[in-house]
Amino acid sequence: MPTVSELRDAIAAVRARIADAASAAGRDPADVRLLLAAKTLPDDVVRAAVAAGADLLGENRVQELVRHAAAVADLAPEVHLIGHLQSNKVNALLAPERPFVTCVESVDSAAIARRLDRRCAALGRDLDVMVQVNVSGEATKSGVGPDDAPALAAEVATLPRLRLVGFMTIGLNAPDAGRVRAGYARLREVRDAVVREIPAARELSMGMSGDLELAVAEGATIVRVGTAVFGARPAPRGGTPG
Repeated sequence: MPTVSELRDAIAAVRARIADAASAAGRDPADVRLLLAAKTLPDDVVRAAVAAGADLLGENRVQELVRHAAAVADLAPEVHLIGHLQSNKVNALLAPERPFVTCVESVDSAAIARRLDRRCAALGRDLDVMVQVNVSGEATKSGVGPDDAPALAAEVATLPRLRLVGFMTIGLNAPDAGRVRAGYARLREVRDAVVREIPAARELSMGMSGDLELAVAEGATIVRVGTAVFGARPAPRGGTPG
């Protein structure tokens, strides 16, 4: 198990990469947040990461989100769901005794948005959400297509218990940096078009351990990193790479 000191050094190294990328793009490094993807990790490692300075965690699966969030509840990090959400998992994600999730980044249909809204209404709470966009067109990735994203965003924004705060994507899985960056630029274009009508929808969650510099150059406000802090881990089936 990595120590708190080791995790603190790894987090600092990633934040330095973010700061360098932001400065190179003429951006304020403070405008880019680091989300640690905690998939498959033992509770004690997640807790150590929060103790080392991580204030934003991302989880792929509802079961892991509930477990990890309970393990660090006293430390009060933000916890986002970044993996695909099935309708039958909404109640488990949003349970009265587990008010841990602060944002669902992976809303990819009007149906799941409406299901979240109904559940939040029943609980008397609001929820931040992002629309997940499949900028690469890869069949293995979830998300609405870029051309359809503005319409979905507009529909989500009408739901009274959901706060549309932005967009998320998983970058193209390819060695061609130009093509990867083009995907991130496409999401930025989607965001820029929508934010004129929905000013709160400014977040861009994009970029991971291997390509965060490309994402920051194209306007990422959240980068989702796992491997660069925790080392290589076997990805769960259907999971979002970190």
